[in-house]
Amino acid sequence: MRRSFSLPLAGALLCAPALVTAQSTRVAADDYARAEQLLPWNASRLVTGDEVTPTFLKDGNRFWYRNKTRSGAEYVVVDPVTNTRGLLFDNARLAATMSLAADTTYDPDRLPFRAFRFGNDGDDERTIEFRTGKRQFACNIVSYSCVAKDTSYNESGYVLSPDRTREAFVIGNDLYVRARGGKGDTTRLTTDGENLFAYGVTAITPQQALRGSLTRRPNLRWSPDSKKLLVVRMDQRRVGLMPYVSYTSQRPRLFTQPYALPGDSIVPTPHFYVIDVATKKSTKVDVPVRFNLANIGGSLRDSTWTPTSDKAYISGLARASKAAYLVEVDAATGKGTLIAKDTGKTYVEIASPRDPESWQVLTSGEVVWWSERDGYGHLWLLNRDGTVKRQITGGTWQVGAVQHVDEVTRTVWFTARGREHDQLVYNTHLYRTSLDGGPVQRLTTDTLHHDITMSPSGKYVVDRASAIAVAPVTVLRDAATGRILRTLEKADVSQLVAQGWKRAVPFTVKARDGLTDIHGVMYLPARLDSTKHYPIISHIYPGPQVGSVGAWSFKSSGEPFALAELGFVVVQIDHLGTPGRSKAFHDNYYGNFTDNGLPDHIAAIKQLGSRHAFIDLERVGIFGHSGGGFASTDAILRYPEFFSVAVSGAGNHDNRSYNIYWAEKYQGLLRRDSTRRGEDNFTSSANKTYAANLRGKLLLMHGDMDDNVHPAMTIQVVDELIKANRTFDLIMAPNRAHGLNEAYFIRRRWDYFVEHLGKATPPDNYRMTPAAGQGGFSTDDGPDWNDLWNRGAFDELLVPVITP
Repeated sequence: MRRSFSLPLAGALLCAPALVTAQSTRVAADDYARAEQLLPWNASRLVTGDEVTPTFLKDGNRFWYRNKTRSGAEYVVVDPVTNTRGLLFDNARLAATMSLAADTTYDPDRLPFRAFRFGNDGDDERTIEFRTGKRQFACNIVSYSCVAKDTSYNESGYVLSPDRTREAFVIGNDLYVRARGGKGDTTRLTTDGENLFAYGVTAITPQQALRGSLTRRPNLRWSPDSKKLLVVRMDQRRVGLMPYVSYTSQRPRLFTQPYALPGDSIVPTPHFYVIDVATKKSTKVDVPVRFNLANIGGSLRDSTWTPTSDKAYISGLARASKAAYLVEVDAATGKGTLIAKDTGKTYVEIASPRDPESWQVLTSGEVVWWSERDGYGHLWLLNRDGTVKRQITGGTWQVGAVQHVDEVTRTVWFTARGREHDQLVYNTHLYRTSLDGGPVQRLTTDTLHHDITMSPSGKYVVDRASAIAVAPVTVLRDAATGRILRTLEKADVSQLVAQGWKRAVPFTVKARDGLTDIHGVMYLPARLDSTKHYPIISHIYPGPQVGSVGAWSFKSSGEPFALAELGFVVVQIDHLGTPGRSKAFHDNYYGNFTDNGLPDHIAAIKQLGSRHAFIDLERVGIFGHSGGGFASTDAILRYPEFFSVAVSGAGNHDNRSYNIYWAEKYQGLLRRDSTRRGEDNFTSSANKTYAANLRGKLLLMHGDMDDNVHPAMTIQVVDELIKANRTFDLIMAPNRAHGLNEAYFIRRRWDYFVEHLGKATPPDNYRMTPAAGQGGFSTDDGPDWNDLWNRGAFDELLVPVITP
């Protein structure tokens, strides 16, 4: 029987099984339990001071954040002007008064909220308001008194006006406004909304329908004077439908959603309207270009509208991302004027991937515009007609995102990577320069990676600095000089170290060309015996919108750590074709999805094998999820002589069945082959094309209600594997969405590698025990995009930009 652990065992990680020979061994449940301590739901509790996400107050300088402690969490408030740091409230007193108000018991170290807002829309800093379950609290943190009430009202479906008096929402297909909180009369603003052509919302997804999550937050932006709305109608009426079947009820249920595929002539089309709330007058925007994907969310804080509420801005991309546009809208007439654009032979970005959009329209009418037009992501100053006034930054390095623009001093602060050659090309640093030309000043002068948040006032910087193997330190800086004003938090990993945890190891190797440096991270068993041989596993996420490593910041937990504890060497590699460097580097396998960076993974693993005798190059595995599921299956089918075991989760195995916004961007528009019947430029990159090549062990997993990457793609691979008489393994997960981040699927992945790569016997039906409320995590160390979409994280986008 499995031993039960409530906390990690002292020294538990020092006895990991070494799957270092081909002889059969048995891996015990206790071995899995030790590995499980390295998954985020356990290991994150052993690291303190590593998470600082500031929320700024109305004065634009002061901020608060939640800080992890050994016993739980505390809430800290910082005043940069006086350079003071203190606790926002007393946890014990607050928990006591909450318990009294709600007639229950709350733990002061684990208060049932992570975020809150101050009372009276931020004006009353003596009161905090938050929701836990169906209970709404308003607590005075000076007198320590609370009012608690049960309510079904949830603000998530409403968009609050800037003056905080009204909220906009959708009923059916039309737009309404009412006084905040439902007080007073409701006003219907539109009457012509229809199914699949609604105001502010798109079709309900199958997962939303399955869960009964039918509340949708409309995609709109209030004008600063709270008198007008810029709203989107997405025309999905004739778009092809994708079917999904839930099989778990006695009578299976059918769901559909509009879903445009490469080659479709009819795709979702956005329309924009400016609505005067008082008169209910609706003015359709006359857009001078054709958007396929558009954003009315703005790039920087409050940049959708001008401060005077007379103009609004829409940014977006043409089909296949061949052009990027910025359109200015006259709110009175609806006339749209193109004020910035980029075009490209491959695809165009509006920002460096994983960074927010980086454009800003100045009061002078000039536009600060991020562009890769010279081969690297840089900032350009454009005139109102889109012509170039000057290039603000330049060189063989990449701007990340604009952080702040001071129009009085004409200074811009921004993040960038690769400018200095004495450190890792992916390290992000903070810089400032003049809009009118001049030197670029670097404000963070070490060799670490920096996660930057600037205050709304532009005077202060919250800077979390770390590296793959260096725990974060968060400091407060003066924005003008970069000078450190005070240290806010230092991460403490001593509890992890006490368990035998081993830091990840960054490495540099040559790409497939033998010339280009590429970078990766290696995870080793806690007690590595360098005289023995260990199987190696590549954990792949091919991008192209992100790399396998993800953020190049501190890594303390995750499945690579856990697999290493089970006796494997695990690597993540940012290959050619991933972002963060030059446009040419990123474009490496444009139009050739089947590449997936795999030649670089093979080259890198061989180089690591030559450096480290403990790596067994005869036992190489690979796994990944979504795009990583596509790539891992691709690897074992096209390189069967190198990869012997693959685990593939929710793979987009044939991108002719994936959405146009991602598939067409990186593969190009679908073109039929006139000389070969039934083939096109996507055929050669479909995994089913190579099914007959399977020689090793392949485990496919997919959720049957995955409304991001349709399960048909895995079924089509299965069909071809059967036709080719190949042996494989399959898990179809009932009613599961895209993430597949539950403990069960993690455990099955471990079992597969232990048995087929480690040549050992896994424990029988080991059961993982995630911490309460934590069902799992994303296998690519990034977000579960499908879940984020369902929770409204992409509300500012006209269509779900969900990447595989």
